[in-house]
Parts: sequence; C-alpha cells; structure tokens
Amino acid sequence: MRPKQWVKNLFVYAGLIFSRNLMDPHLFIKVTLGFALFSLMASSMYLFNDIRDIGNDRNHRDKQKRPIAAGKLKISTAYTVSAVLAAFSLATAFWLEPKFFVILALYGVVSVAYSIRLKHMVIVDIMIIGFGFVLRVIAGTVLAEVSPSDWLIICTMTISLFFGFSKRRQELVLAGNNAGGQRLVLESYSLPFLDQMIAVVTGCTVISYALYTVSSETVARFGTRNLVFTVPFVLYGIFRYLYLVYRRVSGENPTEVIMKDTPSVINAVLWFVVVLIVVY
Repeated sequence: MRPKQWVKNLFVYAGLIFSRNLMDPHLFIKVTLGFALFSLMASSMYLFNDIRDIGNDRNHRDKQKRPIAAGKLKISTAYTVSAVLAAFSLATAFWLEPKFFVILALYGVVSVAYSIRLKHMVIVDIMIIGFGFVLRVIAGTVLAEVSPSDWLIICTMTISLFFGFSKRRQELVLAGNNAGGQRLVLESYSLPFLDQMIAVVTGCTVISYALYTVSSETVARFGTRNLVFTVPFVLYGIFRYLYLVYRRVSGENPTEVIMKDTPSVINAVLWFVVVLIVVY
C-alpha cells in the first residue's frame, strides 16, 4: 500500500491553505477526510500496478523486494484488497462530496489506464503523473469550497513534471543495460533528452511560482506583496533536489529522497512557515 507515498496527497491541502481557510475546523476536517480517501485510492492503485508490474519488478534491485514481486503476498489477495480499498474510498467520497467523488473516480480510471497502457508511452507517462497531482489540488479546492487558482494548477503541473522527468532520469541511470527489463518506456528515453526536459520544466516551475507570488490576483487576495519572499525557498528546494539527482545519484523515488534529506526537509518547513506568516 506504500504509506510513505501518501505524503504526495498533501497537495489536497493547497487550496485550503492558500484560500486562508486553514483555521476553519469544518473545512479542515473535510479536506483531511479527502486526504485519507485519496491515500486509500492511491494504495488501491499501487496494489493494482504492482500486480501488473510483477515481471519487471523482479528485475529491479529494490522493487524485487516488494511483497507481490517477492511472492510474499498472493495476487488474489492483492486484487481483493485493491478492489475493497477502491470501493470504500469511492463510496465514502460520494457521501462526503459528490464532486469529490467524480474527481477521485477519474483519478482511479486514469491510474488504471496508466498501469495497463499509458506508462509505456513516452512523455505521456510523465504527463499522466502530473495530471494526477493536478487532480489532487482540484479535489482539495472542491472540499475547501473554493475555486482553484490558475496559477496553483500551473505550478502544480510544472513541479510534478520536474519530479517526473528527474525520476525517469535516475531510473535510466541506475538500470544500466537492463532499462527495458525494469520499465519498458525507459527504452524510449535517453539521458540528453531527459536532461533537456528537466531544464525546461525547472525554468517553467521557477518562473510560474515567481509570477504567481507577484500577480495582481495574488496581491489582491492576500493584501500584500510579501509572498515573493517565499521564492528563495522554492529556488533552494529545486536546486537542492537537482544536486541530489546529479551529484548523489538519487531521485528514483522523489518522496523518499526529499524526506531523507535533512536540508530539504528544513527548507520545506521554513517555506511553509513563511507562507503561513504572509498569508495569515
């Protein structure tokens, strides 16, 4: 079920935080329930994906230790749990908010399509990952009862593409001559191409976030231009991650890389604190 990956679902809180509703207990509980349901649906999709990838995972130095690939978890059990998690999360989502149910169901459909076919399509595989993060943000705004900001969606898409292309680069580096045996789409990528894509999305991420902080819409909403002081933290976070990718040969699992890197964690906490001070 990969509970360590649930940190990705924190994106559902973005709308709540930037709409200045973080202190509203009703909305906070509602979004937190949404976070839990998104986590359960994601776990359902992880199980389904591991069943589909059992052959490739057994060729991977780390993924071969996963319960399904290692033969510690029966495929029939994994299918059953996956179905139960999906059904429970969707049923509860409908009770919580029908619009949230639609978004969660769309995430499930796209994830299944990704596991079956889309992850084998070059560039499309990364775009789908980015779309998943955008759905998380939109789901959070629905539960927070606010309209999603165009800037918020753009920033979410660019940062998720940044992590996606970085992840593929490290997978390609670590796989060596067995790239296709671990992930079929890696045969369609090359290091020069991925380096170019990383450079493009890095620039897009920095520029889009910087423009968001100084846009007239943002200044009018928060009544201050001080959000621009959070830009250095975003710059450092991206530069630090690039350092880990290129100098430490890390980045195959962005979540674990960031959570295990003390400077990255401290930087993320400082960014969050400054955001709260400026916004609230």
